[in-house]
Amino acid sequence: MQKVKKGDYVVRKSHQGDTLFVIEKIIKLTNGKQIAILKGIAIRLEADAPLEDLVLAEKSKVKKDIEKLDKETKNINFITKKEYRIQKKIQTGLILHLDGDKRYSEKSARYYKKLGLRAIVRNVPENRQPKVVYKLLNYYNPDILIITGHDVISYTRK
Repeated sequence: MQKVKKGDYVVRKSHQGDTLFVIEKIIKLTNGKQIAILKGIAIRLEADAPLEDLVLAEKSKVKKDIEKLDKETKNINFITKKEYRIQKKIQTGLILHLDGDKRYSEKSARYYKKLGLRAIVRNVPENRQPKVVYKLLNYYNPDILIITGHDVISYTRK
């Protein structure tokens, strides 16, 4: 059996290697078994899996998947919509987007920029989001608030 560790790129045997993950951490359970906390590379997904279900991803697959993701991000072709808004002087509302995952915050910021949208993207750990959301709403006064993460946060502005 291959030894896996934090930071390794892996796939799950039980899912026929359908999704590429990186190991965020390994947790030892009280029964002596170990599970890995996984984060998706190409999609925003967090999962856990027993270590025996994981297989190290081939370097060529990792490279190919990351290059494909980068290419998809760079080649989004919404530029005509952005140019249209600039030509017609159409201005969209301000978006405030909070995300607990730095990689997905950066990805979202690239998408907004590519679409020509006015957006402020902040990487805020999910456990801190309820503490800072009101302050950020008052500071930026956005038209749209987006909070992405694994936890559900409910907020009503007074």
